[in-house]
Parts: sequence; structure tokens; C-alpha cells
Amino acid sequence: MCGINGFNWQDESLIKKMNKKIKHRGPDDEGYFTDKMVSLGHVRLSIIDLTATGHQPMENEDGSIKIVFNGEIYNFMAIRKILEKRGHVFKSHTDTEVIIHSYEEWGESCIKRFNGMWAFAIYDAKKSRLFLSRDRFGIKPLYYYTSGGKFVFSSEMKGIFEHGIKKVPNDALIYDFLVYDLIDHTEETFFKGIKKLMPGHNLIYDLKKRSCHIQQYYDLNKRIRKTEDERFRELFFKSVRRRLIADVPVGSCLSGGLDSSSIVCAMREIEKDKEIHTFSLIFPGNKVDESRYQKIVVNKTGVMWHKTTFGGRDILKDMEDLIHTQEEPFRTLSIYGQYRVMKLTKKNNIKVILDGQGSDEILAGYHWFFGYYFAELIRMGKLMTAIKEMRSYKKIYGSMSPVKYTLSVFLQKMSVATLRMRNSYLNARFLKGFRKRNAKAPLLNVKTVNEIAVLAETYFSLPYLLRLEDKNSMRWSVESRVPFCDHELVEHVCSLPRNEKINNSWTKVVLRDSLRGLLPDEIRLRRDKVGFATPDDDLLRSNEGRKLAYSIIDSESFRSRKYWDWGEVKKMLDEHLRKKKNHGKVLWKILIIEMWLRIWCDLEEKNEDIVHSI
Repeated sequence: MCGINGFNWQDESLIKKMNKKIKHRGPDDEGYFTDKMVSLGHVRLSIIDLTATGHQPMENEDGSIKIVFNGEIYNFMAIRKILEKRGHVFKSHTDTEVIIHSYEEWGESCIKRFNGMWAFAIYDAKKSRLFLSRDRFGIKPLYYYTSGGKFVFSSEMKGIFEHGIKKVPNDALIYDFLVYDLIDHTEETFFKGIKKLMPGHNLIYDLKKRSCHIQQYYDLNKRIRKTEDERFRELFFKSVRRRLIADVPVGSCLSGGLDSSSIVCAMREIEKDKEIHTFSLIFPGNKVDESRYQKIVVNKTGVMWHKTTFGGRDILKDMEDLIHTQEEPFRTLSIYGQYRVMKLTKKNNIKVILDGQGSDEILAGYHWFFGYYFAELIRMGKLMTAIKEMRSYKKIYGSMSPVKYTLSVFLQKMSVATLRMRNSYLNARFLKGFRKRNAKAPLLNVKTVNEIAVLAETYFSLPYLLRLEDKNSMRWSVESRVPFCDHELVEHVCSLPRNEKINNSWTKVVLRDSLRGLLPDEIRLRRDKVGFATPDDDLLRSNEGRKLAYSIIDSESFRSRKYWDWGEVKKMLDEHLRKKKNHGKVLWKILIIEMWLRIWCDLEEKNEDIVHSI
């Protein structure tokens, strides 16, 4: 795992500055290359082939092709054998060199042979072009900026800002975030002018014409085929086995839920005698504590168990670093739990960790999927079945919350208008300026569970979570691997009928059934979902949280923002603190946006510690 940088002119000093800015992504080594056409930079976290032969930028035999690469190609050994038979000669044992020779052999289409996660840039001197690519689901980030004939790219926007680009908030993205709760759903970022290469896309930059061409190479919808076979367990184990490939120890997150527990149990089944380290978040005595379930998995597998916890003061102390790490706003403080788990991983000298991101999207793990499930049954004319399922859900979970999603499916256009009305705390003029913008449009014609699952995987859920995962892990120089994002497994699950995912008040049906005997039943038959949750609402009502909220909301900068009505926000905070209403989710979104503006944008003019001066 690494960090990459580059631009389309020669400047050794500047590429070194970019490398330094993202050094946390690769503290083990760094390198750069410049000529009259390009400057390329790389920082390395050594995972495969720890020797100097893995140094980047790496080149082919005649030096005409150079690459900077961030990620892992898990099937690189199989591809290497094919290339060797075709006459290619290797001087390292890295997957990076396999990409170079694959590009020589198959051109841009080489990426279709890769199973893995990647963001890379290839400089083809003979063709005078840069070839950039990002993996199918966007596990690895790749940002770029182009203006006035200049093209700049980096693994993080911190690198791009070394070019003196002004940090201007993108109001359209702030609108989507505040109104629709959408993040990472478009190529736009929260900074005007900086874009991200979308998942499953390639970018060709012509160095002579100074022109940019982007092309999609992967579309999950086109990979879905009807299937009812029983390959889930086989593909899941295959995915985990691939992600154990490393020349350093590999650990795993362990929340106690279905996903991380499945991964840990599979790791132990594959590597029966190896020492495996797991990393957990605990909250003794709190309702979100899952240590009881974590211990069940630890006892079954005999893994090493490392735990961490925190309180409100810890969050507030680290808030500035968390916002700086993420570069863009986030919805809740729950990501701080992941931040702490990655910090614990670093502390225990583990460089590679497996995590369960991606399971909830393809396996209908979120409870709002039941809303779409009920709607699908009604559309099929199975009204009595839908009512039966609703009653069953109410009996088991004590709630009917998914029904609101059922209603929104049938009243989609009305629900968009209602959503805007519900955000009455937002400034009317700000809302009016984006009245024709509807980021919810891709969701308006969704009719089935499988359709919404694909959108969750590609549009509104997973892209955001993968961004959080990458930034939180790389902040601590840890490579995070996600078995549930293996494209073969994803395509298989998305091809399964709905009842293999959600049925009779159960989520993740095929996972539960396929891993019978591997997972302890106390985990396999769990119906509640917690994950790395944090007690956000309680924190806001604590002395520290209350003090932070009032100091921000009563400040002159907050009052002067064009995004919200200060009086309405103040009223919401008062209601929340008096426990008259629970506005915690919305209030944290607002507070996070304000702190993000102060740390990233206001500091353009004010050189001060924004959070700690509150």
C-alpha cells in the first residue's frame, strides 16, 4: 500500500513536496522521477517483496514505461506465469512489475485481468501519455486537478494542494450532503476544481495535446447474471485467501458482527497454525458494546485479541486530526471508532488488516432494505405476504421503521420534496440556488431489493465507506483489505435472487446459511447490527459535547455561513440537550461541516488552531 503523485511538467522540488505531504501512506520508502514531460512521485508501505527491487517509480527494461502504483493485485502470480510464457522477463517479485508487463502485453485492457484494489499512473513515453486507472469499486483513491494545461494527480488532495490551489468549498456537494445525506456519489469533491477518478474508470492524459479522456471499463449491472448455485462459501474463502497474500503479518478487525467474525473465522480455517491478531472497539457497560460477541469468536479461533476504547474527551482531542485525515466531511462520529482501531493496529506493528466493508450493501444488511423488500412484495401483488413480513419484523425488532422506506418507494417524487421541507434549518436562499439539483435522481426508479443493492454498492453507500476506510487506515500507515469487495464475489451475490439476501425478517441469508459450522451460532443468528458505533447522541449531551456545540453555534463564523438558519439550528440544539427531541444526527452533520470549513478553508486566511481555539 502506498501513495502516488504526479503532474505534467518537470519540477523535482515540487514532486518531493507532494511526497512529503502524503508520507503517512508509505513511510518505508519513497522515490521520484522527472523528465521534460512529467514528474512522478511515490511513497511506499512495503507489503510484498520487501527488498529494494520493489522501489517505485518502477520501469520496464528500456525505461519507456514507468509506473507509480498504490494497491494490491492479488492474482499477480497467475498473470506473471502467463507473461513469462510470452517472453516477459521479471527482475522483482512484485505485483507492480506485473502491471507494467501486462500493460506492455495487453494495453489499457490489462486491468480487466486484475483481481485486487488499485490506483496507478503509467507514463508511456513512446505514446506521450499518462494512463491512470482506479479499481472496480474504488477501494483505493485517486484525485486529480486540471486547469490551464496543467494536470495534477495524487492519492490524497493534500498532495494536490501543494500546487497552491485555493481551497474553495463546493456548495453543490455541501447541498447534497445537508439535504440528501449523500457523499462520494459523484466525481466532484467538496473542493471546487478537484475531482476524483470514479471507480471502474480509466483516464488517459495526452501530454502533447494536454487533453484528458475518461472511460468507464467496469459496470456492475452488466456483470449480473441469474444464478442459484451454492458458490458463496467457495468464493468467500477464495477472496479471504487472496487477501492473506503478504510478506508481513496480516490481522483483522473484529467488531463482533457477522462480517468481521466471518472473516476472522475464515482466516483461522485457512491458516490453522498462524498467529492472527484481531483489533476491536469496546465500550464496557454501554449499549453499543459488543465485547461479548467478540469474545465468542476469540475463544473459537484462538486469535490474539487487542482492544481499545475512548470517551468524549478523546474524540474532541482528535477531532482536528480526524477532519484533516478525511479531507472531506463525514456524517457521524462513528468513523472515529475505525480511526482508533487502525491506530491500535499500528501500535501493535501490524501493517495489513482485513475488514468487512461491502457486505451490508450486497447482502442487504442494513435494515432499511426491509422497506424495499416490503415494497417489492406489494408490487408483485403479494400484499398478505408483505403484511405478514411487516408483522414479523415488528415482533422481532420492536419497530416499524423500514415502512417509511416502503412509502418513499411509492411516493418517490413527493419524498424528494418532503426531504427538502424537512431541512427547514437550512437557509432558504441557499436551497433556492440548487432547487433544480436532484442527487437522488438515480434512486427514483428503484423497484427491487437487488436494484437498490447495486446502487448501494456503486453510488450512495460503499463509495463513502471505502473513502473513510482508506483515509483512516493510511493515516496510521496500515493497509486495509476488504474481502467482501472482491469483484467475483460481488458479481455472484448481486446475481442471486432476492430471497438469498433478505427473507422472513432475516438479512444476509446466503452468508448465514453458507457459513453454518464455521461461524458460532451466537454470531451467525444475530439479528441486531452495531459495528464500530460511537455514542454520538450522548456525547453531544455531555459537558464536553455541550460546550463544543454551543461554542461553535454561537460563534460569529457559524452565524455568518450561507448554508443554514442560525436560529433554527440553535433551537434544534436546545431541544436535543433538553431531550425534547433527538436531533443528534443532523446536529453532528452541521457541526462537522462547520469544523471542516474552519480547518480546511478558513485557514486559507487565518493561521490558527481552529478546533482547539473554539
